[in-house]
Amino acid sequence: MCTLHTSNYSLVLLIQLSLLSFDLFVNSFSELLRTEPAVQLVLFIIQDIAILFNLIIILLMLFNTYVFQVGLVAILLERFRTMLMLSALYLTFSIILHSWLMNLRWLNTNRFIWTDGLQVLFVFQRAASVLYYYFYKRTSEYLGDPRLYEDSPWLRDMFSRVRQ
Repeated sequence: MCTLHTSNYSLVLLIQLSLLSFDLFVNSFSELLRTEPAVQLVLFIIQDIAILFNLIIILLMLFNTYVFQVGLVAILLERFRTMLMLSALYLTFSIILHSWLMNLRWLNTNRFIWTDGLQVLFVFQRAASVLYYYFYKRTSEYLGDPRLYEDSPWLRDMFSRVRQ
């Protein structure tokens, strides 16, 4: 049986919140580095890797639950589908936005270039980021629930429903 220890959960939560804070920092201040494309590129790459690491951490936490280990994956997917889809969407928006920005501005750092499509993508990426932060934090806190890591009456009830 797998149990969740408070010290392990605290460390994982600290890592997750640090990665989210870095992501928020890059989203907030990356435009100030418009004149330094190499620095901006490095920040964008680290940001995309941080989003990917956060997704991997959530998946590992899901795989570590007792609910997953007894085979009730559908319950986890139903409960965390929104967060998983938002994470994938946000990562996709971020990669496309970063690629587009770097492509337009790499050789022309002195001009302020904003095409209509880039503005639309920027708004979608920023809107997705707000939803991503909310659902990610909510999921991280929910995965700290000890009921997910031990046998319980509600889990037995769900298991009996699935078997019927």
